Amino acid sequence: MTKTSDDILAQMMALHPKIIDLTLDRVWRLLAALDNPQESLPPVIHIAGTNGKGSTQAMLRAGLEGWGKSVHAYTSPHLARFHERIRLAGTLISEPHLIEILEECYAKNAGENITYFEITTVAGLLAFARHDADFTLLEVGLGGRLDATNVVTPEVSVITPVSIDHEQFLGNTLAKIAAEKAGIIKRGVPVVVGPQPDEALEVIESVAARLGAPVIAYGQHWHVWEEHERLIFQDERGLLDLPMPALMGKHQIQNAGAALAVLRYLGATETACEAAMRDAVWPARMQRLKTGPLVAAAGRAEVWLDGGHNPAAGEALAAVLAGLPKRPTYLICGMLNTKDVAGYMRPLADQAKQLIGVPIPDEVNTLPAEETVAAATSVGLPAVSALSVEAALAKVCTAEPNARILICGSLYLAGHVLRTNG
Repeated sequence: MTKTSDDILAQMMALHPKIIDLTLDRVWRLLAALDNPQESLPPVIHIAGTNGKGSTQAMLRAGLEGWGKSVHAYTSPHLARFHERIRLAGTLISEPHLIEILEECYAKNAGENITYFEITTVAGLLAFARHDADFTLLEVGLGGRLDATNVVTPEVSVITPVSIDHEQFLGNTLAKIAAEKAGIIKRGVPVVVGPQPDEALEVIESVAARLGAPVIAYGQHWHVWEEHERLIFQDERGLLDLPMPALMGKHQIQNAGAALAVLRYLGATETACEAAMRDAVWPARMQRLKTGPLVAAAGRAEVWLDGGHNPAAGEALAAVLAGLPKRPTYLICGMLNTKDVAGYMRPLADQAKQLIGVPIPDEVNTLPAEETVAAATSVGLPAVSALSVEAALAKVCTAEPNARILICGSLYLAGHVLRTNG
């Protein structure tokens, strides 16, 4: 039987007893065995932060490609297929190529302990090093300082807004979490910094000062705002009057600002900056589903999908919902048991008529639907449970055929929905 990339990925999952074990020792060992591909990458833009990493990367890629540049991009987690994590010069990695690099990394690892994320990140770096491109976009997986992507010296680093998340790995204060994110800053390498709480900004600026890394910070070196349904960006080079971001939500304005600050630092044209706003695509970020079996089953109801999963994401999502035309809104929500569930739901309580809690299929860390319901109830959001997304959809559409239905709470749930919906 022919081996698939899923077969090899399953083997890789068994190489370490933990899913997350933050250290760079195993990554450096495997990179050395592969002749250090991280030293041969096209110029890197390295992106860390709690919220907005993926959206910022999507806008950067759209802008660079609008400038006529070819771009590698690495992101995680994937939604429907692993191949989404590795984009080679604008195109998702093919199945034969993915099998080839995964097998090479698996063989070179020689059965040693290494986490799934570490070995697959090394595979991505290996693919990037062997293919020509003008830029490489690397999105941090978790934290920054000890993340498997933190083995490069980039052209420019980016830190999007920092907030409380992954406390069990990064610390329980903004200062501690910001210190982990700031771990991607390299000596002498400029760092673009998005809007930050004062406590986080202080830490980031301190790390940058110690390393002699120029800071290009929101509110100091660049500004971004909406005016007359246009996005206005200003820095020391002047003013840009651009279309609003294609990605929905007021919070995307600050992500757009970070992307534009990077593009301006690199010397990109105004046409490139317009492309960053107009052409960015990022699934499961307030994405309206238009076709597919789930949409067909929903009948007249609107179906939306979002993968945000922490309190800051809940606030951003609530703001988006508040700005949409009025319509009875229902949440179908599945979350991981590692998240601040009540914190995520609290801002959404005023925007939704009811929440239906569901488990995330095939996910060992799913929060039971009953616990999701209890968290919603605790913040004043009426809630019931269902066995699946499909059952929840049927429940809503029976009660309110013209509803707005938002499936939310986890990127893993979003991935399941995208696979199910074709």
